[in-house]
Amino acid sequence: MTKAEIKEFLDEKAAFYEHPKFIETDPVQIPHLFTKKEDIEISGFLTATISWGNRKSILTNAHKLVHFMGDSPYDYIMNHTPADLEDLKGFVHRTFNSTDLSYFIKSLQHLYNKYRDMEGFFRLYAGDNDLQNAIHYFKKEFFSLPHPGRTEKHISDPHKNSAAKRINMFFRWMVRNPEAGVDLGIWKKLSPAQLSCPLDVHSGTIARKLGILKRKQNDGKAVQELDRVLRSFDPTDPVKYDYALFGLGVFEKF
Repeated sequence: MTKAEIKEFLDEKAAFYEHPKFIETDPVQIPHLFTKKEDIEISGFLTATISWGNRKSILTNAHKLVHFMGDSPYDYIMNHTPADLEDLKGFVHRTFNSTDLSYFIKSLQHLYNKYRDMEGFFRLYAGDNDLQNAIHYFKKEFFSLPHPGRTEKHISDPHKNSAAKRINMFFRWMVRNPEAGVDLGIWKKLSPAQLSCPLDVHSGTIARKLGILKRKQNDGKAVQELDRVLRSFDPTDPVKYDYALFGLGVFEKF
């Protein structure tokens, strides 16, 4: 296919998959449980953090997280007690365990006390064309409290050539227009034009099959390469193509 034909093909697939039915099997259903901005972004951030591995297991454990927080994430983050954190013991999703979760809760409280909301922090460090630099500074701030070394691996750093798939997916949920009924679009101070594709094995495989990604590894350099192509297709909303690439890989086995 020519580049124009690839764009037309992906436009059609993106429109097809960005539909409320997509939510039924996707972790984005968790932040959709809430209406308060802070509840949406906290539940979304924690859900994105554990979004790797079996999708059924992701959803099961994300719902457990919400339950642990009394179905009121912001209130729990801001008002939890040491005893509340003790109750988290036993939570585990792959290598993310209760030790990691306890620190994430403490650090989120610190973040809200200092910056009032998550969007405010990312806006401080956002670039004109992307948010990858903001992720790097977010990780530094997030781990500015005393913490177990093991917990740092659960937030990726683009400055270390990570694709940062999960936090880029979280950005998509928070920033993109909610009209189609999937993304929530609660962050108004950041633009969809700044978003990067949440590159994973599915989207990477399809992008390579279509010839819009040459790099073999799903790393930070691959994200930059894919971003350049997707921005040429739609500079105002390049990450809509995540739906196309992911859907083709997971649902169509393209």
